[in-house]
Amino acid sequence: MLMSIALILLAGMSAGHLFRKLSLPPLIGMILAGMLLGPYVLNLLDDSILAVSSQLRRIALIIILIRAGLKLNFEDLKKVGRPAVLMCFLPACFEMAGTILLAPVLLGISVPDAAVLGAVLAAVSPAVIVPHMIRIIDEGYGTEKGIPQMILAGASVDDVFVIVVFTSAAALAMGSDISAMHLLKIPVSIIAGVLAGFLIGKLVVRFAAVTKMKTAYTVIILMSLAFLLNGFEDAFGEVIPFASLLSIMTMGMMIRRDDMKLMRQVGPVFEEMWTAAEIFLFVLVGASVALNSLKDCGIQAVLLVLLVLVFRVCGVWLCLLKTNLDIKEKMFCMISYLPKATVQAAIGGLPLAMGIASGQLILTVSVAAILLTAPLGAIGIEQTYRHFLSPSCTMETGDNEI
Repeated sequence: MLMSIALILLAGMSAGHLFRKLSLPPLIGMILAGMLLGPYVLNLLDDSILAVSSQLRRIALIIILIRAGLKLNFEDLKKVGRPAVLMCFLPACFEMAGTILLAPVLLGISVPDAAVLGAVLAAVSPAVIVPHMIRIIDEGYGTEKGIPQMILAGASVDDVFVIVVFTSAAALAMGSDISAMHLLKIPVSIIAGVLAGFLIGKLVVRFAAVTKMKTAYTVIILMSLAFLLNGFEDAFGEVIPFASLLSIMTMGMMIRRDDMKLMRQVGPVFEEMWTAAEIFLFVLVGASVALNSLKDCGIQAVLLVLLVLVFRVCGVWLCLLKTNLDIKEKMFCMISYLPKATVQAAIGGLPLAMGIASGQLILTVSVAAILLTAPLGAIGIEQTYRHFLSPSCTMETGDNEI
């Protein structure tokens, strides 16, 4: 395992550096490095690390979500208002509807299987979007209108919504009935996640103020609480709908709101932790991409992925109607909602394991979606945010404080 860890870190860091030199997003290099090291090409990674790959990716995602929460301001989200709420579910609904309409025609699968495929495809990748939005917030682009904050929050809730829909669609494809309780899980899990993060964030602030503990201990407590929240969802999520990733980000937001001094202490630590976590996340995402399934991937699968993105873009556009965003800012929001990676890597193979008739095809299309949209979205964000978003007043006066 130690050799595999060394290979992941060295290859991922080198590939990321090379792609940065080429003015391309480093994460693309890391994903490609993972594909090269993984079981479908050179097979250099130990089975033991592949067995815990999903857990390692989850730890990396938790780190970036805590970091995201520490960057988000409640007032910024209030300023965005209605579009932020709509971005949580409307683009995903449009993409799922597009998949249900087009997949039976292009791929010859049943409507229930197309619904499962739509749920797999519809989730954006917080692992791709969140780091970019954090950097854009740090640089002050679009922050006065709350654009990166809106995308960051929307992308995080989008996954909660889509995963709940996926479980319902999979049950339907396997012949089970969908009850009202399945649909009720979506708002309940979101509300429960926000409330839990709100309360725990307040407790952490109070505890840190009373104990005046070292920053390192505070970071350990935050990580442990995040792991407990995520573990609670794994253990009791079927009984008590609970969006743990949303609660983790809310916990960070509460720390920022109630104790800026504490936020400034722990924030830089999570930024440093993300340096290594980012490499693990994207290299292991690359290693999980089932390249052998691509041999069956025809032009129809690629065409489907591209066409349903048009539906997603239309959904984003609808969310932004009657806002004060100009055409370039709306275009940036649409580009930012393109990338897919983490959720597709996590659940793309589940329909096959569950015995759904089109399971292999769903896996193939999910792999195609990762390979097409992760680079497309990441490059699009990198190349457009300085041109499509306005710098904040503080940037224009030379002050980097956001």
